Amino acid sequence: MAIDEPVLTAPGRPDTLLRRGRTLEGITLGWNVAGIAVLAVAAVAARSVALAGFGLDSLIEIGASTVVLWELSGSGEDRQRRALRLIGGAFAALAVYLTIQSVLVLVTGYRPGHSALGIAWTALTAAAMFALARGKARTGKALRNPVLVTEGRVTMVDGILAVAVLAGLVLNAAAGLWWADPLAALVIVCYALQEAREIFLARH
Repeated sequence: MAIDEPVLTAPGRPDTLLRRGRTLEGITLGWNVAGIAVLAVAAVAARSVALAGFGLDSLIEIGASTVVLWELSGSGEDRQRRALRLIGGAFAALAVYLTIQSVLVLVTGYRPGHSALGIAWTALTAAAMFALARGKARTGKALRNPVLVTEGRVTMVDGILAVAVLAGLVLNAAAGLWWADPLAALVIVCYALQEAREIFLARH
């Protein structure tokens, strides 16, 4: 998630739009906090690399949402840049960890267990993230706020990641395709690397 522009609030727009933007970010933050606990339980029970990776991604997204809330409150740009670099480093570390774990699972042929909890949560997460992304996009455009619009795109990607993980879990549970789980984790790797690249190459 690259942020390199100041907050732009359209003149004459009601403060209710800004409050709506903060509310949307707050909901995203709360959902990811709850997701860490749910995904930790599901990942350990099923020994799923994809669920573990999605949980770690939720942890990083908590930091990303916090950065956006700072931005919407008018905090200093230097602190935001430092925070974004930390988030970029976390995405890079996530990519390294998931790559190693996924390759080990694929090479050894380890078969993760089924996870009804993981399937239910990722399905709910996909629906929630798509709805939140739409709300952020509309509110950000109304405010002419590039920060909220950008974070809305990140939320949309979170929904897509949830669908990828859900597909891996369902294929494993329904058809015994155990390799779908680590492949779903590699989708998160691609996303994490892209996010880290955008942050570190962003103009400041």
